[in-house]
Amino acid sequence: MGGCNPLASNTLDSCRPVPICQSATHTFTDNSRIFSNASLFDGNASEYDWVVNSGNIMNTNTSGGELALLLTQDNNGTRISSTRYVHYATITATLKASRWAGVVTAFITMSGVKDEIDWEWPGANTTTAQTNMFWQGIIPDQTIGTTEEVNGDVFDQYHDYTIDWKEDALTFLIDNKTVRTIQKSDTIDSNGVAHYPSTPSAIELSIWPAGINGTAEGTIKWAGGLIDWNDPDYQKAGHFYTLIKQVQIQCADTSNPSINQTSYVYGTNTSASTPSVAFSNESFLLNGAHATLAGMPFPAAYLAGLVLSLVLGLISL
Repeated sequence: MGGCNPLASNTLDSCRPVPICQSATHTFTDNSRIFSNASLFDGNASEYDWVVNSGNIMNTNTSGGELALLLTQDNNGTRISSTRYVHYATITATLKASRWAGVVTAFITMSGVKDEIDWEWPGANTTTAQTNMFWQGIIPDQTIGTTEEVNGDVFDQYHDYTIDWKEDALTFLIDNKTVRTIQKSDTIDSNGVAHYPSTPSAIELSIWPAGINGTAEGTIKWAGGLIDWNDPDYQKAGHFYTLIKQVQIQCADTSNPSINQTSYVYGTNTSASTPSVAFSNESFLLNGAHATLAGMPFPAAYLAGLVLSLVLGLISL
């Protein structure tokens, strides 16, 4: 989740650049902008807006089109990720969460260094939503997660859930009403390091099985207990689900990229543990080293690039 981690790599610039944020409203009347298998994706964010990391999706025709993320006993849940990254943005997901004990719906942002911002819905409760935040994957001794009341049912009704992520503050909203704000200044530790998300992040939407054997007891309890695979809803449909109506993204980078800058890259640490981030004109395609091949489909572009490298004597056998 989150992709290449520069802090765990040979150097901070070992990770491939990632596509910069682009303000947009994504609807799901069909799946033409969703790449079905993230392991085969070549990074072309101009062609696809989302990739399926795991599991199965289904498109519905209800109310003009919805994207269903499916959970079955065999697929271990479904997760999709945005192909473009955000480095501060206002992101609103219009969705219906699940309603079954042990089944969790999630709308989060996740970066390569594991900066994370969360909306989550444990399925046993259909009148609340939960918020949380993590810095570089560190689990605090005491959670800062909160439970927020929703004016209505989270399964039967669509609601707008917003992550308003700015450089100095993080705000969560439900149906355009602020329910929680975290100030960056309040996260600074005794060494002067802010435990606050500050790195380019993908947007992720998922449904996952927290209530299964092998999961930590505390997680199962949090999710409302073990999943009942004999539930009539599951027996009728063959899956549990969550529905995504649309995702709105308004970029809020601290500066504006030039017309030639298309990616984010990591640079030297701004502190002992936090890398800097900059705009770049470096390619975010897997075959980006061969610019003339950028329009070719994967894996054809990869093979063509390999042949070209052999011809140029750039690699030896």
